[in-house]
Amino acid sequence: MARARKFTLLDLYQVTKETLVNEGYYGFTFSILAEKLEVSRGAIYKYFDNKDELITEYMVHEMKEFLTELKNIQKYETFNEQLDYLFELIFNDTSIHKIIQMAPQIQNQQNKNVHKNLVQLHKLHLAMYTNLEEFIQLGKDEGKIKNSLHNGLILGLIFQTVAIPNHLHVPNKLWFGSIKEIIQFGMLNK
Repeated sequence: MARARKFTLLDLYQVTKETLVNEGYYGFTFSILAEKLEVSRGAIYKYFDNKDELITEYMVHEMKEFLTELKNIQKYETFNEQLDYLFELIFNDTSIHKIIQMAPQIQNQQNKNVHKNLVQLHKLHLAMYTNLEEFIQLGKDEGKIKNSLHNGLILGLIFQTVAIPNHLHVPNKLWFGSIKEIIQFGMLNK
């Protein structure tokens, strides 16, 4: 039986993240969380009605943290500096992006809190893209990005690079550098 132990919301979020990364959405349970936190399942149920409520609240928390850090992109003057910052930010912890992409798997959307969190998550995604409009426009103004390309497509392409599987286990620095090089310069020799 689990010992009585207190945990913070940040402790719960950290274990939620680890469990989602290791077990995936369908393998995620309050039993696993309780064991890792050394608490009873009931201790977690005091705060969240079900796993979808916890997962979506965690996703909202992570998106807010990401958006807070993303605002720092304005500290950089050139498109290349901003692109470097953006890549550093998105590749700093790729697991968060993979977890947020689990949102379509959420089953319990009838739950009021889950629905509210999913709506908020959608709004935060839109806010992220809106915040990056200036970044894309700067790239177009500097002649780094073709004016004919849609801003949303460019941003989607950048953010989806996180999901490219590294089956050959290329070292992260080389892997992320290669992705950045392809985004900036293409993959064909000219």
